[in-house]
Formats: sequence, C-alpha cells, structure tokens
Amino acid sequence: MFKIVNLTAKVDNRLILDNFNLQINDGEIHVIMGHNGVGKSTLCKIIMNDRNYEVLNGQVIFNGVNLHELPTYEIARQGIMLISQNPISIEGVTNAEVLRTALREMTNEKINIFDFNKKMEDICDQLKLSKDFIHKDINVGASGGERKKIELLHMGILEPKLLLLDELDSGLDVDAMRDVANFINEYHNKTKCSILIITHHPNIINYIKPNFIHVLDQGHIIKTGDAHLAEEIENHGFFGVNAMSEEGQDE
Repeated sequence: MFKIVNLTAKVDNRLILDNFNLQINDGEIHVIMGHNGVGKSTLCKIIMNDRNYEVLNGQVIFNGVNLHELPTYEIARQGIMLISQNPISIEGVTNAEVLRTALREMTNEKINIFDFNKKMEDICDQLKLSKDFIHKDINVGASGGERKKIELLHMGILEPKLLLLDELDSGLDVDAMRDVANFINEYHNKTKCSILIITHHPNIINYIKPNFIHVLDQGHIIKTGDAHLAEEIENHGFFGVNAMSEEGQDE
C-alpha cells in the first residue's frame, strides 16, 4: 500500500536521504530507528510533502498515487496522518470545529452531531483525556502528554489508513505512554491500518509490537530485522549495530 522508491532529498544544501527505500504492506507496523540528527523526522516531513525539503530523485507512492504530486492537505485526504513530536497549538479553532469540518470535507455528508459528540466523548474516556478539550482551542493550555492524546482523538475521528508516529513517546510519562499505546493498538486491531513509527529509543517497542525494525544511517536503511534488533540496539547502541552491519557487508 505504501512504498518509497530510491528517494534522495536535501534541505539547506545538506543531503538528508540518499537512495532511501521502504515498503509497508497493509496492516504492517514498521519502526525506523537511528541516532539523533540522522533524518528520521525529516522522512515524515518529506512524506507529507513539506516544501522546505527538496526531493532530488525518487517517489513516495500510496495506493498507486505519487504523493509528491499532491499538496499536504490532499495527502491527508488520501488517509495519511502524521502525529508530530511537538504538536502545535492553534488559537481560535476548537477540536470539535476542526474535526467536524474535516469530516465534512472527507465524506461530503452532513454530520450527525449527536453521534459525532458521542464518539469524541468515548475516545476521551479511552485515552483518559478530559472531555473539556473537545470544545477547547486545539492544544491551547495542554501539557505535552495531553497534546499527544488530543492528536489521537483526531486520529480516532478521522480514521487514517496510514499512521506516521514521530517520536510518540516524547513528553509522555509511563502512565500516559501506556494509555496512548493501548489506544493505538486497539485502533490498529480494528482498522488494520499501517503504521510507521519514528523513534531513537527502543522502549516504545515494549508497547507497540512491530513487524519490522529498520536502522537508518547515512541517508538510507542499513539494517532490517524483527524485535530482536531493538535488543541489539539496546545492548550495543546504534554505532555498534552500524559497525556490525558494515562487517556483514564486507564479508
């Protein structure tokens, strides 16, 4: 359903991705790991066609559509959602208002307000998020953990097919991480969506079990494995895993 083919991109004349390739099939969960500054979060921005990044070569394909031919809002319409590391606040627009508008744009149907409000309240209960946020301005006055939960409230309403999670565990304490992970796991089990998790720490894999883990370095994936790869990273660090990968290639 989703593939990146020979992607090369730069920002401020610095090469970030170099002949990067990745394929995620329907329902799969993939994790991309790497040390700070290696370009993990950049990948999410390029997928969403952030114009600050220059794509020199390659394609990002979702259900047969080249995403780089679309503006960001059209990419969202395709069913892709990015939950960023630091969700921004937007004054003057409530969560309920933006989600009603987005649903109308997606479905071209009149929204049943009773059903809509009930679903939002149910999701807040699942996330242990105050229902007051439903009618508050987006992320205004919310803590880091509450912002992540508000993003998941949006996810639960908009029901994306491909979920991009950029440093999901950033700003979350242990209890909030468990609540967030449980909600994502339930959503994945219900919808069979595909998920791409961007992280530099293997702890999240204790909560959300991936099909594949990839290590990103020097602009491309240097190693792919299952959950055991996270143990290697925990034991040897990224540089140790990178060294072992290079030795394997030499052999």
